[in-house]
Amino acid sequence: MNVRDIADRALEIPIVTSFTKIGYHARRRLDDWTPLDAYDFTGRVVVLTGATSGLGKCAARVFADQGATLVVVGRSADRNQDVVDELVAATGNPSITQVACDTGEYDQVRELARRVLAEHDRLDVLVHNAGALTAERHDASDGTEQTVASQVVGPFLLTSLLLDRLSATPGSRVITMSSGGMYTAGLTVDGLEMPTDEYSGTEQYARAKRAQVTLNEMWAERYGDLGVSFHAMHPGWADTPGVEAALPGFRKVMGPLLRDADQGADTLVWLAGDDEPLTHNGGFWLDRRLRSIHKLPTTSKTDTPERRAQLWDWVTERAGI
Repeated sequence: MNVRDIADRALEIPIVTSFTKIGYHARRRLDDWTPLDAYDFTGRVVVLTGATSGLGKCAARVFADQGATLVVVGRSADRNQDVVDELVAATGNPSITQVACDTGEYDQVRELARRVLAEHDRLDVLVHNAGALTAERHDASDGTEQTVASQVVGPFLLTSLLLDRLSATPGSRVITMSSGGMYTAGLTVDGLEMPTDEYSGTEQYARAKRAQVTLNEMWAERYGDLGVSFHAMHPGWADTPGVEAALPGFRKVMGPLLRDADQGADTLVWLAGDDEPLTHNGGFWLDRRLRSIHKLPTTSKTDTPERRAQLWDWVTERAGI
């Protein structure tokens, strides 16, 4: 272990130093990060869900500025178009389009995939960034709890529908924006959707995020030989509109230490543009370094081969694949 690894390990152990802007600034200097504007996305097609606010909008701006052919995906066509118009005006990049899609509604996911396949002969980067934390349980139209539908089943379906196009594009990547909150949740299938009388938005979010990172590893194991690179990441604790709405108490206490949205989106863009991620598959990242998906022995014990297989089968059935 070299000096940089030792210093990173010291930052990683206390969560406050690792997840806040302290960790971001320290690691950026420690590893002498390549600036994001060094990555050229000209000629590369990027599909980005959750692109109209927070981390997604920050990433969209960098992709657009660096020449990507960008597909902005959000639930509202009007809001999507506002972002497209803003990005085109700011960057001069005309290759930005939008598709309205609620990733928890599978017919809309299928239509999104159809549009992408019809309009683009390649797909370099698929980013699953759409997500929200709600205090009360809401269900998608098929009856699946909304957080699970939009952040687990919908992205799984979209990846499945676009897998052939991804595998036909050299150096393609699928990137899932997860959350450090998943560290508190074990892997569960029977309990993945919380019932209304026990519902906790933060716990439901954590369970969905745990499923996301597990499926990311499984995609790499099952389909990595197709030449597609699968990555999951968490942005640290970033001050976004979603955090402001869902966790106002946390934001008030941690406010001065929270990362801004650009800092939270940094690793996402790096995973899309740098060569180093192509040498790994199925990894979980924070601040441009691979991380363990477990911090607690209690969650590690739940992560069994049998439960993983059960999760894959459950999501496949729920997605109607």
